[in-house]
Amino acid sequence: MKNKEWKKWIFWFSFAVASIVVYKTIDSVSSIVSGIGDFFNLIMPFFMALLVAYILYMPCRGIQRAIEKAKPKIIKKHARGLSVLVVYILAILLIFIIINFIIPTVMTSIKDLAENIPNYYNTALEYLDNLENDSILVKLNLNEYVKNLKEVNFVEQIINLISIDNISSYIKGIMGAANVIFDIFVTIVVSVYILLERSDIKSFLQNLSKAIFDKKTNRAIAKYYVRTNSIFLKFIASQILDAIVVGVITSIAMALMKVKYAALLGFIIGLFNIIPYFGAIIAVVLAIIITIFTGGFGQAIWLGIVVIALQQIDANIINPKILGNSLNLSPILIIFAVTIGGAYFGILGMFLGVPVMAFLKLIIGDFIEYKNKAKEELEKQ
Repeated sequence: MKNKEWKKWIFWFSFAVASIVVYKTIDSVSSIVSGIGDFFNLIMPFFMALLVAYILYMPCRGIQRAIEKAKPKIIKKHARGLSVLVVYILAILLIFIIINFIIPTVMTSIKDLAENIPNYYNTALEYLDNLENDSILVKLNLNEYVKNLKEVNFVEQIINLISIDNISSYIKGIMGAANVIFDIFVTIVVSVYILLERSDIKSFLQNLSKAIFDKKTNRAIAKYYVRTNSIFLKFIASQILDAIVVGVITSIAMALMKVKYAALLGFIIGLFNIIPYFGAIIAVVLAIIITIFTGGFGQAIWLGIVVIALQQIDANIINPKILGNSLNLSPILIIFAVTIGGAYFGILGMFLGVPVMAFLKLIIGDFIEYKNKAKEELEKQ
């Protein structure tokens, strides 16, 4: 009897303690969330450093291999350090060019385009009003949709948001914050050390994996690490490089065609080109629509022909040379990956959906192969 009563008191005491713990936890959820948020803000520079080092790894490795072919032994000895130095000099030079030459040109084009939107709007409305009644655009009531846009006061909002004076104040305000400068400094320093000590980091992770997992699991982890890393590295680096190449080529081509806002449209096409399939289509359509208002239908048609031709050259020659056949995905899977990724994770999902799909295809393919071999072995017995 006493034993039962003792168990009863133990039960109710444990229940009371658990209730108090749950209540205190729920009561302090905001503090816990705030603490977690502060912790992530604290380690964010380290995540950014890892991302920067990950992006710069491929060019750094390529430069290191080139330096190691040099005859002087002292240069070979310091190949890794020199490769990191060269990569960061090139990255800083690229950022300098973007900030001082590309961004001002693009921002000027955006501001000029925004200021001329009312004129383009009136031109479009006048064109639609003069169409014949049997025109398909009239049947679609396109002129009514265009007239409704007048109620949206987006022109002034765009001008205010993208005005050079406001952007300058935004940048100055951001750069004036001491913590942001400190985070940037930590990101750069840590990313440099990650690139310099990448072999030691890799060796440590391999030893940790060996210590935790058995041989079979460790071999599987090592195999998927190498293959997944190759997929993501090649895709991210190649897409960024391909976007720069396409943006520069299309900007030069449009400038030679005397297309207005050539730098802006080239920037948009290059940026959207990062997203497989859909990005190129959206960018070309947007460029054609803007050119219709700024240069007329004739120039817009020629623009479409030239840009589509350049996109085909990129898709069939430039991109395969840069990316290679590391993904080995059919167009259906790529479109599916971009659609699902964009639906759930936005632009980032559209960009990373393709390598994630390639990784899933790799796992599923290995699973199917494993199961088929297992069935064949059972049938032989």
